[in-house]
Amino acid sequence: MYTRQAKVVIENNQRKFKTTARGYEVLRDPALNKGTSFSLEERKALDLTGILPPVVTTDMELQLNRTYQAYQACNSDLDKHIYMWRLHDNNVTLFYALLQRHMLEMLPIVYDPIVGEAIENYSEIMTRPRGVFLSINEPESIEEKLQSYGAESGDIDLIVASDAEEILGIGDWGSNGVDISIGKLAVYTAAAGIDPHRVIPVILDVGTNNEKLLNDPSYVGNRHERIQGKAYDDFIDAYIKAARKLFPQAVLHWEDFGSTNARRILDRYRETLPTFNDDIQGTGAIVMSGLLNAVKLSQTPWTEQRVVIFGAGTAGCGIADQICAQMIRSGLTKEQAISRIWLVDLPGLLTEDMNDGLLDFQKTYVRKNAEVAGFNRVVNHTAIEARTRWPHMAALQAKANQNKGIIDLAETVAQVRPTILIGTSTTPGQFTEQIVKHMASHVERPIIFPLSNPTLLHEATPQQLIEWTNGKVFVATGAPFDDVIYHNVRYKIGQANNAALYPGLGFGAIVAKAQKITDEMIFAAAQAVASQANLGSEGASLLPSNADLRVTSSVVALEVLRTARDQGISELKTEESDVEVIRQAAWWPVYVPVEAI
Repeated sequence: MYTRQAKVVIENNQRKFKTTARGYEVLRDPALNKGTSFSLEERKALDLTGILPPVVTTDMELQLNRTYQAYQACNSDLDKHIYMWRLHDNNVTLFYALLQRHMLEMLPIVYDPIVGEAIENYSEIMTRPRGVFLSINEPESIEEKLQSYGAESGDIDLIVASDAEEILGIGDWGSNGVDISIGKLAVYTAAAGIDPHRVIPVILDVGTNNEKLLNDPSYVGNRHERIQGKAYDDFIDAYIKAARKLFPQAVLHWEDFGSTNARRILDRYRETLPTFNDDIQGTGAIVMSGLLNAVKLSQTPWTEQRVVIFGAGTAGCGIADQICAQMIRSGLTKEQAISRIWLVDLPGLLTEDMNDGLLDFQKTYVRKNAEVAGFNRVVNHTAIEARTRWPHMAALQAKANQNKGIIDLAETVAQVRPTILIGTSTTPGQFTEQIVKHMASHVERPIIFPLSNPTLLHEATPQQLIEWTNGKVFVATGAPFDDVIYHNVRYKIGQANNAALYPGLGFGAIVAKAQKITDEMIFAAAQAVASQANLGSEGASLLPSNADLRVTSSVVALEVLRTARDQGISELKTEESDVEVIRQAAWWPVYVPVEAI
C-alpha cells in the first residue's frame, strides 16, 4: 500500500520513513503504524504522545503473540482471512511478520484457497478498498486512476492485474476479483521479500457474465456482460501504455484471465516488456519442478515419457508447453515431443476434426483422426454443468455426442498407456480407481499429479493414488494434503503451488532490471525450485515445503538474475556479487525509524 504522506529513504544503509503525517494520521497509515513500538522520540516528533499507551515495546514479540491469539480465536477460515486483512489495513509490517512466522498455516488463509470464498462474498465483507479499479467504460481515465495511487515514476516495481474471468476454480467474479491481485502481491512479499510499498494491485473491470453478480444490488463492479473484441483489446493496450508511462521499470503480472484472452495478451507483450502470466507460465513451471524430480526418480528418460493431461485450458496447455520444451531439450524434435503429449477436455481427446472449435494454443496438441480411428467413443455429458464457463469446449462436446461420441479419459489412458497423468480439469474424482490401476499396470513408477484447486476439486486424493498403485506412484497436488502413511512408509505430499516459483521469478526479474521475462528465466526458476526438494528418503516430497518459501524464493531469484545477465537482457549495474545484490534488495517485516518532516 502506497502512502502520499511518507517516503522511504535510505540513509547510512538504514531504511527509514520520512513523513508529514502527525498524530492519528500516522496511526491510521498502515505503512507507518508501529503501534506501541514507536520510540519516545518518535512519539514526540509525530505528535503521538498521549494517544498511545505509555509503554514502549522494543520488539514485535508481544504484538505478534497478541495478534496470533486473536487470529486463533476466529470462528472460521473466512473470519481469519478477514482478520488478517484488517490487520494489514492497520499495520502492514506486523501483518507480514505474522504471516512469515506462520507461513504454512496462514498462506492458505490469506490467499489460496480461502481467497476464493472471500471473493464470492466480497461485497459483503469489503472493508477498506485496496488497489486500483480500472473500468473499460472509462479508458481515457486509466492514467489518472493509476496516478491516484500516489506513486511516482521510480516508486513501483510490480503491478498485478486481473480481469477476474477465470479465478481459481470458481470462474468469473468481475470486480470482486481485485482480491486476487491483492493476495498475489501479499505472497510476492511474504515469500520473496518484494517491498509491499512498491507494488500496485489492479482490477481490469470489463463487466461480468456472472448472473448472480449482475442481479446483486450490492455488487461493486460494472453491471453489464463482459465486453470482448476490439474494445477489450484497446482497453488492455490503454492499460499497458499508461502503466509503462507512469512506472517504466515495473514488472507486469497477469492473473486469472480467461482462456480466450490469457495467451493472446501474453504473446502480444512478452517480447517488448517484462511481463508474465502465472496461470500459463507459473503453473507450467512449478509442475515442471515436480516433474524434474519425479522423472529423475523414475529412471525413465524424458524422451520415453508419454503424457496425458486432463484439462486443456490455460493451465493444462501451459504445462504441456513446458513438458514439450523439456522433451526438446532432452533430444527430441518438436514434432516428436508433441506426439508424446495427449490433451483431454470436455469433448474428450482433442482431435483434428475439432480444430474449428479450438483455441489456437490448443490446436498444437490435436491428434490425427487416423491415429485414433480404433479408439472407442462414448456419449458423456457429466462435465458440462461443472464447466459451462468454457462454452466453446461444451459446444464441441455436444457436437461430438451428436456424432460418434467422445474419446474419454479412460479410453485415452487405456490406449496411450501414459507414464505421466496430470489433472487441471477442476472436475473432481475423475482419476478413478479403474483408470489409475490400468495406468499402473503398464508403468513401473507412474507419475500422477491431480492439480485442480481448491481442494474439493481434486481429481483424486494422494491416499487413493498411493493405495491404488501399491505405493508406486510419484504424486504432487495443487492443494495442500496431509502426509499419507502406507505400509509403514510416510509419503510427504508435495504441493505444486505457484507460490514456490513466481515470487522468486518476479523478484529476480525486478532486481535484474530485466527487459523481458524469457523462457530460459522461467526454466531456471523451475530448476531452482526442484533443487530445494530433499529426495533422500522413500516417500519424500517432490517439491520443497511452503514453510521454506523465503529460502526457496531467494534461490529462484538468484538463478533468474544470473540467467537474465547471461542472456544480455539485464540492465543491472553493480560490482557486488549476485548473492549480495539479492540479499540487499529483499524487504523484511521489521520496524524502521519514522522521521517527522
